[in-house]
Amino acid sequence: MRIDKFIWSTRLFKTRAIASKSCTTEKVKLNNLFTKPGKAISIGNVISIKVAPIWKTYKVIDIPKSRIGAKLVAKYLLETTSKEDLAQLKLIHQTNRQNKILGIKGRPTKKLRRDLDNLLD
Repeated sequence: MRIDKFIWSTRLFKTRAIASKSCTTEKVKLNNLFTKPGKAISIGNVISIKVAPIWKTYKVIDIPKSRIGAKLVAKYLLETTSKEDLAQLKLIHQTNRQNKILGIKGRPTKKLRRDLDNLLD
């Protein structure tokens, strides 16, 4: 099975087009090497997917015939991402959620920067 079809069918990506695009933009690794969407996978391979600041890693246990339900994903994939990386990802998600609640959307605009400069002076 192709890697883009596999990561779509195991619900790591919402659509197959997104899965294919992430492969071409070097956000997916197969056995620690960047891969093309058409690369074939087999049982025992390690898949790494770039999620914000970390790489989430999965080991292929079995290959499904088609897209599977969310409850069945554990039969086909084993997540091997380290606990430290998952904790770092959780911290970043919490920070982003708090910033969204406060109305912070990223870099300040020119007006906000001037207001901050006036406040600090």
